[in-house]
Amino acid sequence: MTFGYSAALRQKFGDLSSQVMLFTGVTAEADVSRPQQMFTRTAQQRLAEGPEGEFPEIQAWRRTFVKMGLKPTQYRCASEALLRRLRKEEGLPSIHPLVDLCNAVSVAFAIPIALFDTEKVQGHLEVRHAVGTEIYETFSGAIETPDAGEVIFADRTGHAHARRWSNRQSGRSVIRPQTRSVLVVAEAFHDTADDDLARLKVALRQALSEAWPLGDLVEISTA
Repeated sequence: MTFGYSAALRQKFGDLSSQVMLFTGVTAEADVSRPQQMFTRTAQQRLAEGPEGEFPEIQAWRRTFVKMGLKPTQYRCASEALLRRLRKEEGLPSIHPLVDLCNAVSVAFAIPIALFDTEKVQGHLEVRHAVGTEIYETFSGAIETPDAGEVIFADRTGHAHARRWSNRQSGRSVIRPQTRSVLVVAEAFHDTADDDLARLKVALRQALSEAWPLGDLVEISTA
């Protein structure tokens, strides 16, 4: 599969930085407790100095949501939602080793990380404005149709795998116990995004290699 951003999206959001990777060889049997605790502790130390809304990474995403015509305190990017939960509940939910690890990395860097089961994505996955006919499946199995103009992740068959950019992923391509190949997408808009995404990639690669020594992580160019 391939991944990219529409020309219209690139033009409107010229400050976007992203890191896109393909991880193969994942299994549901892995111990990620050590790196998970390390990354979570990093986030907690930062939260002790001030709430997530003051982080430049989160402020940049909030400006992006405003630019999309959304209220940033009503619809939050995934990393802000996780940081908010961590601050209030002092922990993150356990879902799947890979999801748990990436959620911990996400709060440590305050950068949203999306994970897609590649077997559930048909062909090219593109971040673009919806035309209003796409199909979005919720985690409960309900079907929604994103509004025209909404920023979504869409494949060639018109399935929307995320709504409102980094706000809400689809149940269609969620990571499951049988998942073996995963597209990893990290995106940011703040001033040091390129450097921070490069550090995120290194940290994630190290953690993945420890948890899944037979796995393979490769960088994907964006079309």
